[in-house]
Amino acid sequence: MTPLWRRDEPAHKRLGRALLNAQAGGFLAHPPDVFGDVRGEAGIHGIPRARRWDAVVSATAALPGDEIHFVALADGTLVVDEDVGAADLTALADAVEAELDRPYRAEAVRKGADVWAVAADRIRVAHVAEDVRGDRVELAVQNGERMTLVDGRPAFPLLEFEALADGLDAFVLRAERIDEQLWEVRVMPL
Repeated sequence: MTPLWRRDEPAHKRLGRALLNAQAGGFLAHPPDVFGDVRGEAGIHGIPRARRWDAVVSATAALPGDEIHFVALADGTLVVDEDVGAADLTALADAVEAELDRPYRAEAVRKGADVWAVAADRIRVAHVAEDVRGDRVELAVQNGERMTLVDGRPAFPLLEFEALADGLDAFVLRAERIDEQLWEVRVMPL
């Protein structure tokens, strides 16, 4: 093991090695994950707190439950994860759409009797006609090698999903089913 500090070495080299040395808690102790998200503790390692949401708003609505998750499609259709019966989520969607264009995925949490905090992220929605027997697809392509997982299990290549990579030669694609043939898709170039 190389000692962290050596007397025969200039200070700038010692400091550089200390910053990169995993034992010193530097960058390599918590390198970015495969999607570029920085790991480590915000404020302690000099990492700014990652922004989790594209929009956070509040809304007033008489709705059941304490949490509601939904996706707003480009045509204004709301796909709701929970069973809310005949409840109208328009107030929540309108509050988000004052800050963010559709399509988006939103999470609403009750903060009072009829007061809700709603956080939302922009998403990319794709229509995929390919028959997929699962709700999550992960696809990695690099150097002509392909790996496809459906719900965490190896699967045959899914060509329609590969086409969503917009001609990239090396990429990771993650897709989550919204409803039947509609998928939320995230493509990260390698």
